[in-house]
Amino acid sequence: MKIAMVAPFEEAVPPLKYGGTELVVYNIVTELVALGHEVTVFGSGDSKVPCRLVPVFPQAVRTIEPYVSDMKAREAVKYLGIAKVVKALSAEPFDIVHNHIGWRFLLYHELIGQPVVTTLHGPMHLAYQRVGYDASPGRPFVSISDNQRKAYPSLNYVRTVYNGIDTSLFQLRGDTEPVSNNRGQYLFLLGRMSPEKGVKEAIDVAKSAGMKLIIAAKVDSVDLKYYEEVKPMIDGTHIEFIGEINFAEKVDLIKNAYALLAPIQWEEPFGLNLIEAMACGTPVLGMSRGSFPEIIENGRNGYLSSSVGEMSKQVADVAKISRNRCRAAVEERFTKAVMARGYLEVYNQILEGKK
Repeated sequence: MKIAMVAPFEEAVPPLKYGGTELVVYNIVTELVALGHEVTVFGSGDSKVPCRLVPVFPQAVRTIEPYVSDMKAREAVKYLGIAKVVKALSAEPFDIVHNHIGWRFLLYHELIGQPVVTTLHGPMHLAYQRVGYDASPGRPFVSISDNQRKAYPSLNYVRTVYNGIDTSLFQLRGDTEPVSNNRGQYLFLLGRMSPEKGVKEAIDVAKSAGMKLIIAAKVDSVDLKYYEEVKPMIDGTHIEFIGEINFAEKVDLIKNAYALLAPIQWEEPFGLNLIEAMACGTPVLGMSRGSFPEIIENGRNGYLSSSVGEMSKQVADVAKISRNRCRAAVEERFTKAVMARGYLEVYNQILEGKK
C-alpha cells in the first residue's frame, strides 16, 4: 500500500525531546515500513524516518525564529506548510493520505482528490476547531480514545486506535515481586508545564505524601505565566524542576521512579506518558477523567482518583503493584504493532468503502 503520512511541522519525527504526536507518527511509520508498505512522510526536514521524507520546512518550526516565541506567526506558517503538502499530494497518487495535523488540513481535502483519514490527536471541545470538522462531516476520523468522542459525537468515527510505543526501548527496573524494596524513591511528572497537566496538584500530592517530586516538563511561550506561578513552589530539593528532557533521560527517570503522577485537570484524549511509564514497570497515579479510565486498571498498573487528597492516600498503595504486571498491560494493548494493525484495518475499511 502506498501511504502518505502528514506529520505536524512543529517538531521533528521522532521528536528530539517533547512531542507526543510526532512520536506516535514515527511508531506508525516504522511499523508500516517493516510490514512492507511504501510510506512517504511530509514533515520537518530534520526528521529521521526509515522511508521517503518530503521536507515541508528545513527543520522543526518550533526551532525557527520568529516561530519560537511568536505564536501568531507559528499559527500562520502552518497554512504555508499545508499549502506545500496539498500541492505535492495533488501531483502524486497515494492509496491513502493519513492526516495527523487536524482540522486545518481538512479545509483543503477536496483539492487532493485522494482518500484522507484523520487521526484526532487533541481535545475536541474547542469551538474554533469545528470550522474544519463541520466542513468535513462525512470524512473518516480515528479517535485515540473512546472518551475523546464525547465532546463531538457527530463526527464519522471509523474506529478508536490507541496510541502505541516501541516497548523494546523501555526497560524494567528489575524487581518482580508485588512488594519490593527495589523501588524508586521519588515521584515523577512528565509532560508540559501547563494547568491541564496538573503540575501544582502533583506538587501538593508529593508534599502530602512526604516524597520528592521530579518535574520534567516543556515550557512553551503560552505557558510562561503558569510557570511563573509554579516557580515559588519549586525548592530544588523536595520539588525539583529539570525542564525538557531527551528520550534516554526520560526512560531513565521513568524506570527509576516510585510512581508517575498524572493529576490532569482536563479531558486528556490519551496519556502517552502513562503507557511509557507502565512499559518501564512504573505504576501510574492519575485522575479519573479523559482517557485515563481506558488506560489505568486499578490495582494492576496504577490507581485512579477523583481528587488530590485521594491521590495522596494512594501513594502508599503503589507498593502493592507488580512492575511486571504494569509491563504486561502495555504489551497486551499499547504496542506500536497493535497500533499499526489497527490503522491498516482502518485504511482497508476506507478503501473498500470507496470501491
